[in-house]
Amino acid sequence: MNSFFARKYVISGIFVAIALTLVARLFYLQIIDDSYIHSANSNVMRKVIVYPARGVILDRKGKVLVQNEPVYDLMVTPREVKEIDTALFCKLIEIDKEGFIKRMDKARAHSPYRASIFEKQLSARTYAKYQEYQYQFRGFYAVNRTIRSYPDSIAAHFLGYVREVDTNDINRSNGFYRSGDYIGKSGVERSYEDLIRGKRGVKNLMVDALNRPKGIFMEGKYDTLAVAGEGLISSLDKDLQILGENLMKNKLGSIVAIEPATGEILAYVSSPSYNPNMMVGRQFGNSYMHLLNDQTKPLFNRPIQASYPPGSVFKVVSALTAQQAGVIDRNTVFFCPHGYSYGGGRGWMGCTHYHGSTTLQRSVAVSCNTYYGFTYAKMIDGRGLSGPKAYDLWRNAVTQFGIGHKLGIDLPGEKAGLLPTSEFYTKRYGNDKWRSSFNISLSIGQGEMGITPLQMANIMAIVANRGFYYRPHLIKGIGAQKIAKKEFTEKISAGVDERYYPVVIQGMSDAVNTPEGTAWSNRIPGIEMCGKTGTAQNPHGENHAVFFAFAPRENPKIAIAVFVENAGYGGTWAGPIASMMVEKYLKDTITAPKYIQDRIYNANFLPAPKKVIDPKSKDVKKADSIKSKTDTVKSKRQVAALVKPKETIVHHSEVKRRYE
Repeated sequence: MNSFFARKYVISGIFVAIALTLVARLFYLQIIDDSYIHSANSNVMRKVIVYPARGVILDRKGKVLVQNEPVYDLMVTPREVKEIDTALFCKLIEIDKEGFIKRMDKARAHSPYRASIFEKQLSARTYAKYQEYQYQFRGFYAVNRTIRSYPDSIAAHFLGYVREVDTNDINRSNGFYRSGDYIGKSGVERSYEDLIRGKRGVKNLMVDALNRPKGIFMEGKYDTLAVAGEGLISSLDKDLQILGENLMKNKLGSIVAIEPATGEILAYVSSPSYNPNMMVGRQFGNSYMHLLNDQTKPLFNRPIQASYPPGSVFKVVSALTAQQAGVIDRNTVFFCPHGYSYGGGRGWMGCTHYHGSTTLQRSVAVSCNTYYGFTYAKMIDGRGLSGPKAYDLWRNAVTQFGIGHKLGIDLPGEKAGLLPTSEFYTKRYGNDKWRSSFNISLSIGQGEMGITPLQMANIMAIVANRGFYYRPHLIKGIGAQKIAKKEFTEKISAGVDERYYPVVIQGMSDAVNTPEGTAWSNRIPGIEMCGKTGTAQNPHGENHAVFFAFAPRENPKIAIAVFVENAGYGGTWAGPIASMMVEKYLKDTITAPKYIQDRIYNANFLPAPKKVIDPKSKDVKKADSIKSKTDTVKSKRQVAALVKPKETIVHHSEVKRRYE
């Protein structure tokens, strides 16, 4: 009897345990674990990401530079795709059958049960054709997106481009970006990404058994709205930008124009450029590789990444810093016998003309190399200090003009240029006993010095302002309130008192507006433009043409730098471009003679396409024979004579050898 009751309690206990387990499991599934709820909901509800429109970018007058146009990402849930007309589907979205299979395999690998992108960025036209037959393709649906559109196809390097995020972008964003999102990759699209990208939304749709939308779930109670990105008002003048790009067509180089009173960039030309519309849509990858392999490097952002010897524009900086240091004044005269002799007569830096007795003002107007050779020597050798210590003082004064460091423009990838330290020369020459003769080419903006076109234009803005500048920038206002970034309203001193500028400015005016000046042919009727020509030496080919200016002389409205690679004389090529840009901006007209305009527009300084030599051709043997002849030349000096053009300045290594 006792064993009967014992078995009874055991069996009852088992049933109670089972019941408690079932209750606990039901409680867990219905109260704690929500995965089954989500699974059930997914059968009747579709969560659709609502992507925001990126902020529109306008020019300084409110004209559209960048806008958005609609496209559609086609999504697929592989398990729901059954018995569709594949041939019709492929025809509608313009892919082939192999492409269909490849995309479906990728979607299944991602997840058979979750939607993923099947085809990106269908145009509105393509989607309209597909939409007529959408009901036949169960498992597919479209998500609205927008892509960038450039009405005038200009300012590619300034605006930048947008592309899909990669793994690094996702990881760096701390979860903000997801696969399939887009991000600014260059230009202001990248610099202002946080502001113009907007915020995603979510729309919950009811769908039927065929995955067809049947309305909004719960009347949109759980939807979130997408927030469009902030608009940007750029400092660019669209008409001036178009003119600059046309003038620089078929040329390598840059144009940077700045409003001196604000630091706002009026024109930003990097040439050669590309049509920014190439970098949107389904052909992005092909377009990018095409540009990447172009030997003229159209993706290279020359205004902030190219570094050149400034040439004669640096004489303006030399004249100002030497006055501030007290080594010269407006009445200082040096004698120019067609060049400057240094190193006890062992070195010679040629000058373009025999200028005779030359004042500071005239030295600027006629671009006298000799005057600045003497000036640099007084800065380095005549201050009672060792060469390195005097050089450090000189270098510090020069850097305050924005040379040798980044200016802080609102674009990614800005380079600092190059202004060597005293340690560089001490290491080069093996001791600290060097003097001005060891790097005399710096006196006229040659040698190891390199500055960007942006820095060149900024120097002109400093002179126009008589001693200060604002950080050059491309965005003057953000959002409806047109908010300006604080760092672009800061006034920065160049370290030279205002009283030292008038004599230099008068020399720059004489350079343009008097017959003796180097830029006499670039004068503008009715506008007193103050400018400086430059011909920067290029050991690899034709010299670079340079021109810098600001106008008008009183209350300047524009400062400009034009740099044309391998063009020759600054007054012949860069000067006319700058004159036309200045006149267009100030008077909205161009009065330059037609033959000059035609000469500029039609000039082509692009390098000849590199010839690809067939390994089986006779050209290979010819090249080998040339090489064998070169190999027989034993002397380094003989080799240099074969490949290096003549220079007016003796190279530093030659100076060192002579001193030894």
